[in-house]
Amino acid sequence: MGKLQKSLKTRHITMISIGGVIGTGLFVGTGKNILNTGPAVVFSYLIACTIIVLIMQMVGEMASGELALGMKNSGDPEMGSFASYASKYIGDWAGFTVGWLYWASWVFIVGLEAALIGGMINAWFPSVPVWAGSVGITLLMTIINVYSVKTFGEFEYWISFFKVTAIVVFLIVGALMAIGVWPTFEPEGLGILVNHGGFAPQGYIPILTAIVFVIFSICGAEVAAIAAAESENPAKNIVRAIRNVVFRLSLFFVGSVALMVMILPWNDAENLAAPYANILRMAGLPIAAELMQLVIFVSLVSVLNSALYTSSRMLLSMSQQGDAPKFFSRIKNKRGAPVPAIIGSTVVAYICAMLYFISPDVIFYFLGNCVGGLMIIVYIFIAISQIRFRKEFVKKTDTKLPIRMWLFPYLTYATIFLLVAVYISQLFIESLQSQFYLSTAVFICSIGLFFVMRKLSPAASGAKAKKEMEALVTETVSESN
Repeated sequence: MGKLQKSLKTRHITMISIGGVIGTGLFVGTGKNILNTGPAVVFSYLIACTIIVLIMQMVGEMASGELALGMKNSGDPEMGSFASYASKYIGDWAGFTVGWLYWASWVFIVGLEAALIGGMINAWFPSVPVWAGSVGITLLMTIINVYSVKTFGEFEYWISFFKVTAIVVFLIVGALMAIGVWPTFEPEGLGILVNHGGFAPQGYIPILTAIVFVIFSICGAEVAAIAAAESENPAKNIVRAIRNVVFRLSLFFVGSVALMVMILPWNDAENLAAPYANILRMAGLPIAAELMQLVIFVSLVSVLNSALYTSSRMLLSMSQQGDAPKFFSRIKNKRGAPVPAIIGSTVVAYICAMLYFISPDVIFYFLGNCVGGLMIIVYIFIAISQIRFRKEFVKKTDTKLPIRMWLFPYLTYATIFLLVAVYISQLFIESLQSQFYLSTAVFICSIGLFFVMRKLSPAASGAKAKKEMEALVTETVSESN
């Protein structure tokens, strides 16, 4: 059995994180959120980005803390796996639940992006069936992931760099349009925020419920902590990557939506259908507007690539923890790629993509609705894990944490409260009720599945208990020395 290769650099990790975030949720979903909420949607993005930033800080603290403890005990700590943190600091059932929910969410995202990419290829080249484009692009990303993590990182870096450049151009042009110095556009001024029915024309509850959609759009930034485990200097890179991603995440999402509501009336459905392209077209840059279609295509490929990487590493981690078949913990090629985990995630992603063609309005729709709710549940578990991690860390060592959660524990509790409030708010919006019930059912079933499997496979639980006992003995010996 081989080992994961530590060949990723800081620039790779940063772009992998950004690549997993910037997709159709930003380029297309933003317009829908503005139509449903009004100019007040800026607060939805601000709150959602704040939640993600706080979650990343928590993950960063646990990952860097585990690394610090590992160095002290001369161990090889597992970094970035939310499932392992939940298992260690909450309970085995929590680790099992978080791992499978997070894996399932990302595998579905692979299938979703593949289906959308197939549709775009078919629109450009009608002779290519949608299913062929979907399968082809997923197969290509699988080959890139299987070949080596360095190849994956380099590929993700450049395609993410391309779409980041496009967003930066949009932000510059949009800012000049909003302040009235762009020569071919006359802004309405700040009055545009209240002149079309008020700042929150749909009421204030949509501000809260829109956070669910936004979180689904921007989930993935926490992948930096997972990718750092395969970098040259994990301790250094995880700190740099998280700080870089936090700043860029806020700028790209909050900055983009703020410019949109200052340039376009919130009820301009025609232009908000493709806000980035239409705003550039209004600026007199038709070529740039047309290029946005290519940017969206590249973004879909990038998200698919990052999703496949993330799901395979989570499956690998769960297998190592004993929560998935041992087969998936094998690393079979010399370049350190977890081939069985990658192939396993790809196969399930193909099944999800097939559901898009078999039942797009029923099964695929419900699965898509489920993902946003599941991500919120995972984030709640991450926050609870961080509270318990800090208490354990303080007991074990006086080593200073490279990354610390701000205003602990108050800000962590506030994050949990806000996440629970956002999750429950789905009940008050008819279009989100199915998402609430389905994600809750999946969550409860996953917990039930853990206890059923534990009862049917006492050997697995015994092996896990033995592993925990060995770790405890090692820690005790280290402390005595």
